[in-house]
Amino acid sequence: MGKIKVKTPLVELDGDEMTRIIWKEIKDRFIHPYLDITLEYYDLGVEYRDKTDDQVTVDSANAIKKHGVGVKCATITPNADRVKEYNLKQEWKSPNGTIRAILDGTVFRKPIIIKNIPAAVNSWKKPIAIGRHAYGDIYRDVEILVDGPGKVELVYTDASGKEKQRLLVNEFKGAGVALAMHNLDESIKSFAKACFNYALSEKISIWFATKDTISKKYHARFRDIFDTMAKEQEAAMKAAGITYSYFLIDDAVAQIMKNEGGQLWALMNYDGDVMSDMVASGFGSLGLMTSVLVSPDGKYEYEAAHGTVTRHYRKYQKGETTSTNSVASIFAWTGALAKRGELDGTPDVVNFAHKLEEAIIETIEGGEMTKDLLSLSTAAKKTELDTFQFMEAVQKRLDAKLK
Repeated sequence: MGKIKVKTPLVELDGDEMTRIIWKEIKDRFIHPYLDITLEYYDLGVEYRDKTDDQVTVDSANAIKKHGVGVKCATITPNADRVKEYNLKQEWKSPNGTIRAILDGTVFRKPIIIKNIPAAVNSWKKPIAIGRHAYGDIYRDVEILVDGPGKVELVYTDASGKEKQRLLVNEFKGAGVALAMHNLDESIKSFAKACFNYALSEKISIWFATKDTISKKYHARFRDIFDTMAKEQEAAMKAAGITYSYFLIDDAVAQIMKNEGGQLWALMNYDGDVMSDMVASGFGSLGLMTSVLVSPDGKYEYEAAHGTVTRHYRKYQKGETTSTNSVASIFAWTGALAKRGELDGTPDVVNFAHKLEEAIIETIEGGEMTKDLLSLSTAAKKTELDTFQFMEAVQKRLDAKLK
């Protein structure tokens, strides 16, 4: 068969370490042999981000704004150890955080359900989607090291230069640390709107959780905006047969462990980061978790929910065999391709993406899988495949489907 034409360029954001190795293999096996596609490439590997003073990250986000759909490999957010390892100029901000801020998007993460990979939490029967706010909080914080006695204050000066508020953060008797975080009403409203739109389109109820009993202004502002949005969407939710519920974050964590799933759990930025990993692990593996960033004006960026798999990369560098799960990275490509095909009105592209996803699931349900899934699978016969053998097995099934 001839290659399937992808009408509009797809923005590709390359990444780091083991996922970068997998990324190239995905393109070589599943993209270029089957698709006539233009990839607008941006190298978000940490060394090139450092070389460009992180301008490449900004450029990639603007490219997604232009073309509408991007697909991103996992990337390093450098700490002090990484700065030393890669001889970087500084501890660059999270590229995901930068892209989220530019797109003003909301991150939705959802597990990939496979019949012979049962959830670790017995009560979970349906996928739990995580809606993560994509702006502010600790990801855009300002931090200082306090090296001795003194005071740290939070000061608000209005646009005219008049000081409106001054609050004591802490009177330090010795060394310590302090940080300040912020958020914007506009961003919170966009987040709430995206969550209610997603819940209505999927016909799933929505949970929202903060700690407004402790954070009576910051967290409470999120709750107020969500409560207002819930009232505005009351009729639409009733028609769709779904509900909105607010929980304190600790209560939500306790309740989710006893719930069967099937809802959208909307969370602030840090909570969403942590809980999406918990949900992914509960459903089997971080390698079985999809992630999509959606902007209010309908721009999409797909990626895997996991990191760069450093431990496996160290083995790969030594020439040792690895068994790294590539499923979420491949699903990032299929999600982006399906959305690109949907927006372009090219059903052949959408169909190809779905067939590739089917080939992946059938491979695992057929007993062929990477090491991380082996102990989780209930398959009668199981075969452990290395990183590249697994993708080869998927490609064989894909070829059979495309005949």
